[in-house]
Amino acid sequence: MKLFGTDGIRGKVNRSPMTPENVLRIGMAIASVLKTDHGRNMVLIGKDTRLSGYMIESALTSGICSMGMNVTLVGPIPTPGIAFLTRTLRLDAGIVISASHNPFGDNGIKIFSSEGFKLSDDLEKKIEQLTADERFPTKRPTNEKVGKAYRLDDAAGRYIEYIKSTIPKGIDLEGLKVVVDAANGAAYKVTPWLLRELGAEVISINDKPDGININDNCGSLHLECAAMAVKERNAHIGIAHDGDADRTLFVDEKGSIVDGDMILGIWASELKREDRLSGNGVVATVMTNLGIEKYLAARGIKLIRTKVGDRYVVEEMKRGGYNLGGEQSGHIIFFDYNTTGDGPITALQVLYLMRKKNRLISELTSDIELYPQVLLNVVVSGKKDFKEVPEITRVVENSTRKLADRGRVLVRPSGTEPKIRVMVEAEDGDMAKAVADDIAEVIQKKMGNG
Repeated sequence: MKLFGTDGIRGKVNRSPMTPENVLRIGMAIASVLKTDHGRNMVLIGKDTRLSGYMIESALTSGICSMGMNVTLVGPIPTPGIAFLTRTLRLDAGIVISASHNPFGDNGIKIFSSEGFKLSDDLEKKIEQLTADERFPTKRPTNEKVGKAYRLDDAAGRYIEYIKSTIPKGIDLEGLKVVVDAANGAAYKVTPWLLRELGAEVISINDKPDGININDNCGSLHLECAAMAVKERNAHIGIAHDGDADRTLFVDEKGSIVDGDMILGIWASELKREDRLSGNGVVATVMTNLGIEKYLAARGIKLIRTKVGDRYVVEEMKRGGYNLGGEQSGHIIFFDYNTTGDGPITALQVLYLMRKKNRLISELTSDIELYPQVLLNVVVSGKKDFKEVPEITRVVENSTRKLADRGRVLVRPSGTEPKIRVMVEAEDGDMAKAVADDIAEVIQKKMGNG
């Protein structure tokens, strides 16, 4: 059984691996791997607003306590809030029950270490092996050695006060009208509450979770909701989270999208100006737009690319000593403030930059020229590596030469589906589409599913 993907454990509820009995075993394995001989042996557990969160939380808590570790429950809270609280409360681990941007019928488990980082591959492998081992556990604690479960009632308040501390004292958001689309998810109270306390006029939408409406045609995957509200209410900016609020995307006052790439660009430029950009670089993924790379280069900032997935961005940031990184999808990681993508912090920092510069987000991003980007997914049969097919490698090489420094080609297998993903960027949108279509056609002919 392979439990862990690039972002924890995830699947359809009441189907393996997200069944109560399996989650119970996952909890037991987590406790067995992470329990120490000193300290409180405490695991913090938070969740998003999915109906199944109650069931998963109970099973996970039971499994952890059965192995002698203690649990503190905090209820719905953004994923980055768990990373922050685990670190600052000096606990042994933090767990988030969430399937991020997936529909409500899915759920998942993300695990953070005591330092607030996602677990290493080695620890994940140990948890996976124990969960699958029918002989585990051979021995369980009894009597007073069984774990306890507690509840922390002011978790969201602690997190909000910390977020406010990331901007200078005396700064407020008076006069800013802001739309917040919380995707009926974990930040439905946190971000509106945070911004109102700082003086902003907040129009809060999709903030009434009922257990099944999380990510339902709203939030960062459906920016049309925020765009419509911004234009209808004449707001200065729109903020959109995903279900667990570890990512944030924006729309400007005209309803135009401001993605994670653009946020990385303007934030890196400002940090460079303030001499606060560690390593004079930004870590992003292979999907980050070539226009951002050129924007940063013009300012003397290097772009370091990784595989798709925020964990790979974090790993490279740690390895290279960088403090800023992220993804096009809105995962923005700033190590000066948190150890993972933090939607509410990203939102506040962008508003602070607008206030500091006295400029709208459209003005801050006006000199960023993104290349037209075409994304195609080709369904394939079998598990053959496309790099072993001469016709495919030939069309990719020819396309790359054709674009030269006026664009780029990226072809990669999906990590979760039987698909080959084709991404082409070019200065001209029609050229990007033509090149992408050519590559997809060859892949379809040589590896297509029917």
